[in-house]
Amino acid sequence: MISLGNTQIRISELGLGIMQWRDINLPGLGNPIPKDVNDVFVTTLNAGINFIDTAEIYGNGKSENHLSRCLKEISSDVVIATKFMPFPWRLSKGELKAALKKSLHRIGVNHVDLYQIHWPFPPVSIKTWMDAMADVVADGLVKAVGVSNYSASQMSVAFERLAKYKIPLASNQVKYNLLDRRPESNGILDISRKMNVLIIAYSPLEKGILTGKYTAENIPTDFRAWRYNKNYLAKISPLFEVINDLGKAHGGKAPASVALNWLVSKGVVPIPGARNQQQAEENAGTMGWSLSPNEVELLDRISVQVK
Repeated sequence: MISLGNTQIRISELGLGIMQWRDINLPGLGNPIPKDVNDVFVTTLNAGINFIDTAEIYGNGKSENHLSRCLKEISSDVVIATKFMPFPWRLSKGELKAALKKSLHRIGVNHVDLYQIHWPFPPVSIKTWMDAMADVVADGLVKAVGVSNYSASQMSVAFERLAKYKIPLASNQVKYNLLDRRPESNGILDISRKMNVLIIAYSPLEKGILTGKYTAENIPTDFRAWRYNKNYLAKISPLFEVINDLGKAHGGKAPASVALNWLVSKGVVPIPGARNQQQAEENAGTMGWSLSPNEVELLDRISVQVK
């Protein structure tokens, strides 16, 4: 377990992002939760993963509702994170508390461990939203404050505003994976380490591309096809070869486990999704072992070369 930034909250080195649950239909009241959702949740918790991330906009609350049903079936302690979307029509800080209470109702809890501003959208300022966060912390509705998709400079504004209330900025959730390493070059990783802000990595498997499922001979057939086409997948095939070799060297780890372990080695917490038990098991395969420094350096070098 590691600390959630400069807080007393302890989370697993890997989390579970449940954005994908927005696409799963809810059963009628009183009916059991969908089998795939239950399998993913149980497999995740059994692996020692206790950090679950969702948001109010995932399926217009559907993801939070699914989480509520899962929580009723378990007795384990789960660290729950959700997010507030600063839509342009949300013009006052009171909108945050109102949205939070709706999220709490959907999840079926009286507080969340981590509440995050989903995007740094205008017109309301970052300082105003941090003031609103201080209010809900004081009310006992939120234990820790985070942001998502904030730049290094925006993180600094949030950090300094929260410091007025003696509240640490716990986290910044950004896209980060072997094929998208911008946090290393745009100052986000550097400033997060200086401020002891945990980086949470979403899309850590690049929409499934880093699972090894797709090749130049087997490209995605959905919306991903325009970007992850035959030429692109052929270009990054050397990275897949290294990932596969490292998986074999560590007892047959799945490519997803290797790609996620690389992120863990960077000191961030990846939050992969999972639609079924097999994907949850591959995610869980990240736990309990570590890439060596030389192996991390090899992945660093190859991922730069293929990009």
